[in-house]
Amino acid sequence: MDMESASSVVLQALTQATSQDTALLKPAEEQLRQWETQPGFYSVLLNIFNNHMLDVNVRWLAVLYFKNGIDRYWRRVAPNALSEEEKTSLRAGLITNFNEPVNQIATQIAVLIAKVARLDCPRQWPELIPILLESVKGQDGLQQHRALLTFYHVTKTLASKRLAQDKRLFQDLASGIYSFACSLWSHHTDCFLQQVQAVDQTHALSSLERTLLSLKVLRKLTVHGFQEPQQNMEVMGFLNAVFERLKQFLECSRQVGPENPCREKLEKTIILYTKVLLDFLEVHPCAFIPLIQRSLEFAVGYVFTPAGEGLVFERFTVQCMNLIKTIVKNEAYKPCKNIEDSKPESLEAHKIKTAFFTHPTLTEIGRRLVSHYFLLTEEELAMWEEDPEGFAVEETGGDSWKYSLRPCTEVLFLDIFHNYSQTLTPVLLEMVLNLQVYNAVGLAAYELFDNIDFDQWFNNQLLGELQVSHHRYKLIRRRVIWLIGQWISVKFKSELRPLLYEVILNLMQDPDLVTCQFLFLNVSSPVDDFEFRTEQFLPYLESIFSLLFQLLQQVTECDTKMQVLHVISCVIERVNIQIRPYVGCLVQYLPLLWKQSEEHNMLRCAILTTLVHLVQGLGAESKNLYLFLLPVIQLSTDVSQPPHVYLLEDGLELWLVTLENSPAITPELLRIFQNMSALLEMSSENLRTCFQIVNAYIYLSATDFLQNYAEGLCRSFCNLLKDITNEGQVQVLKVVEVALKVSPVLGAHMFQPLLPSVFRGIVDGERYPVVMSTYLGIMGRVLLQNASFFSSLLTQMASEYNQEIGQLLGGVIEMWVDRMDNITQPERRKLSSLALLSLLPSDNSVVQEKFCGIINICVEALHDVMTEDSDTGTLKDCMLMSHFEEPKLTDDEEPPTEQDKRKKLLALEDPVHSVSLQQYVYEKLKAQQALMGDQGFGALMETVDTEIVRQLQEFLQGL
Repeated sequence: MDMESASSVVLQALTQATSQDTALLKPAEEQLRQWETQPGFYSVLLNIFNNHMLDVNVRWLAVLYFKNGIDRYWRRVAPNALSEEEKTSLRAGLITNFNEPVNQIATQIAVLIAKVARLDCPRQWPELIPILLESVKGQDGLQQHRALLTFYHVTKTLASKRLAQDKRLFQDLASGIYSFACSLWSHHTDCFLQQVQAVDQTHALSSLERTLLSLKVLRKLTVHGFQEPQQNMEVMGFLNAVFERLKQFLECSRQVGPENPCREKLEKTIILYTKVLLDFLEVHPCAFIPLIQRSLEFAVGYVFTPAGEGLVFERFTVQCMNLIKTIVKNEAYKPCKNIEDSKPESLEAHKIKTAFFTHPTLTEIGRRLVSHYFLLTEEELAMWEEDPEGFAVEETGGDSWKYSLRPCTEVLFLDIFHNYSQTLTPVLLEMVLNLQVYNAVGLAAYELFDNIDFDQWFNNQLLGELQVSHHRYKLIRRRVIWLIGQWISVKFKSELRPLLYEVILNLMQDPDLVTCQFLFLNVSSPVDDFEFRTEQFLPYLESIFSLLFQLLQQVTECDTKMQVLHVISCVIERVNIQIRPYVGCLVQYLPLLWKQSEEHNMLRCAILTTLVHLVQGLGAESKNLYLFLLPVIQLSTDVSQPPHVYLLEDGLELWLVTLENSPAITPELLRIFQNMSALLEMSSENLRTCFQIVNAYIYLSATDFLQNYAEGLCRSFCNLLKDITNEGQVQVLKVVEVALKVSPVLGAHMFQPLLPSVFRGIVDGERYPVVMSTYLGIMGRVLLQNASFFSSLLTQMASEYNQEIGQLLGGVIEMWVDRMDNITQPERRKLSSLALLSLLPSDNSVVQEKFCGIINICVEALHDVMTEDSDTGTLKDCMLMSHFEEPKLTDDEEPPTEQDKRKKLLALEDPVHSVSLQQYVYEKLKAQQALMGDQGFGALMETVDTEIVRQLQEFLQGL
């Protein structure tokens, strides 16, 4: 098979393998599996994922198949190994151009190149590193970034090889490129710091990405590229520079607020700097000795003195604590029992540590660990008694970062205590008096996940602890609840769930409000967890739901109400329609809560989310909520109302699910659509949901909706299409396609102003494949289901193009045939064949001239849709739907929405699903034969390639 035809069959298989339809997916996957060992398969995959015009999902899949192939068939000794010739050409093809536009695919290609480098670099692939370095120096921003990304993955992979010979090769590579890597990192770092000062956010983010990548490269080179790094001036120079850069970046983080687009990457870079130090310390403890003093001053300064206030963040604090702990605990830094036996380096390190950890320093660290990083102080206990709800919010909300730090804090405390116990014993005794050791012990248990049989502990001890009702015992009850919450999703037998639900029920009746809250906030995870089984939960559903509802009414803090609503939402989402008998009370209470929360937009967002799940659980019954629901949607999606800033996203989500679950249109539901034109004008990130809402209206009541709103919608769409991405254009046009599918006559009439531009796109050969595919989908609907409209459009366009009608029609057919490969969805491919066949029978010379192309398309589509009937062994059109079946659902599956049912009924009338392509081809050819006579028809068939005719006859056998 030649390369071009191989490409098209592989492309077709990959396209079907990305389908949601298992009838297409399974055979495609099987076919691809068989090709894995065929010569040339990986060359075809390379061409496909390097072709940026193709569908992203298809390219992604091509990369994955290629990547898996490297693991299985790249080594010479592998069964079905790739030939050396093909590998040489693939290696060259992988590094011809670093211009992949899609981030995720670029990362996968970089990983893939690194996998090949692991096996072939440097011997079979000496040119890889030089080409990468050359491209990293380039001026083109995208190329520079992609080459740097690849450079990082290659370095990371080569650094991970552990054979002595491989380590030597990596060290040779490191010494050759270290200077370059340092200057690259330094350059991008300086650029970033200048740009961030100049508030040039776009360039700053781009430079920061490159700083991060070049620093990742340096980390691998520094830690794994030198046997005696302390003897290399450049390496030690870089490590010392890390401290300076860290200070600059921490200062920079003070100026860069949480909203800044650089924030997340800035924190990642700060963490990466600390990882360089931690890795180097772990791999080269002796080489690290000259850095001990600076490291301790730095880490202790930021974490245990006011120097860090306003600068440190949780992950950074953890890293600093780990740096201190590793230096304190490091065996290489401790003298032997017999001092004479000690290595001089150990004595040197010990001397530096002793000089640093003075009595005042140790006392300050110990005190701060206790007072700052441990959990409950006397004041907190008092606050708990006085304002339980306020305290619970405080503990589970804003300050919950203390929990994440505690394991790290605890280990650091124990290590420092172990090494400097004389100084710290008084501090620990002070702690015992304050009950804080109990919390630390809880934390230590949390550290021992793998060593504890939690199920046994739960049964034998924790259950008993939870049943002690004495009020002095509530601290322990809460600690146990917290522990259970931590363990549920880690290691908790499914059979024990019902027992846990019993406990939740009993504890939720606890008069101590804070224990109740603590319970559901920590133990809501069994409902929100992967292992959740609906049938186990159903016996407790009514009781737990009504207790949750009572709690929602009892609590007064906004934050707490939001948290309770979150748990309620989780429960409703999990049990879906089985919630229906129990939601009456909630349905009555939510309007009141909505009214009370006028000043609290975040609480209103939580109510909107709850309503989304509620509507999904109620399905068609949600129409009973319209009196409350529709004004809420109206307010949340009205851009002239100030609250829309907070409520819009959740409000649109609610609007959409309300339509999807609506059994029928109501005047009020129709009226809300008045909010849409302003939303479309904003053309924000919510556009996709807006288009889904428009589609939902069309499915719900095309006639009412289009007659009322299509004119304005058409205007909005025309404006949008002037200034929108290709992806956005496709979204707009898909709405028009849905309107034509649901209502071919009214749809074409209402969206008439948009159709000439679609026609022009086809005639002029739109180059973006997905847009072209959508154009052909729209035109296919018009031609097949509204021929008279197509005819008048053709006449209108002929005068615009100043061409004969026949000549223009010929151009359209030719372009259609030529661009059929742009259409990847099987439904649209079948639609195109039906549409072009609908031109037959015809005595029009132009149609007859293009007959061969029309037949080619039909045979292609027949290959797409014809599958073997497992019962009869004959070929049948797999897209035909004969009747509407209620699907049999398992417990975990969600029932179909009203919209799903509407789509199914619509599909029964859609020619794509109601007309057999095989039968239609046969009837059209018969009619053409009758029109022209046998001889004329025979001459017409001779214009078609004989192989295509043979395939056509096979498909039409038996008709």
